[in-house]
Amino acid sequence: MVGLVSVSALAQGVYRIVGPDGRVSYSDQPPPATNARPATGAAGAAGGGANASLPFELRQVSNRYPVTLYTSSECAPCNSGRNLLNARGIPYAEKTISTNEDAEALKRLSGQASLPFLTIGSQQIKGYSDSEWTQFLDAAGYPKQSALPSAYRRAAPTALVAVQAPVAAPGPATAQSQPAEAPAAPSVTPPVTNPAGIRF
Repeated sequence: MVGLVSVSALAQGVYRIVGPDGRVSYSDQPPPATNARPATGAAGAAGGGANASLPFELRQVSNRYPVTLYTSSECAPCNSGRNLLNARGIPYAEKTISTNEDAEALKRLSGQASLPFLTIGSQQIKGYSDSEWTQFLDAAGYPKQSALPSAYRRAAPTALVAVQAPVAAPGPATAQSQPAEAPAAPSVTPPVTNPAGIRF
């Protein structure tokens, strides 16, 4: 009788569950519905889907110490920092500072409005220094040479502050009398190249 119980227990499914801290556990119970949603990156950082294709060691480091680079157009030190991260194969998220709202959010985040600004986990590095950035990336455990797979694609840079236009709720009479229209293409406004107070 005991033999039949153990055989039926082995016949049940075993679920592999990856927790929010990256730890893997196994259970005979399915993961809660909250774990079923797709993973998202920090700081977008590097994107959850992109992290899934990383080698194990690099994925562990990037989940523990996600890297986010804050840049602006026409910023030579920002380009130097981006080149260092790309050359080392560091998976990172890039946030652009192109509006006054972005500049204010950067001041709240870093305490000043200078670029580039880099975060590695909770560590904040203001300004670009090849040796300083290398020292912090080494301390976090990132490889010295690129270990990114050839199919890896970095997420496109995104604005630090996503500004959404207010949407007016249609009244009951207008909602019924007007046919639904196809959504209009988003209008593109030229970015402010140097918000007030940004130093390079």
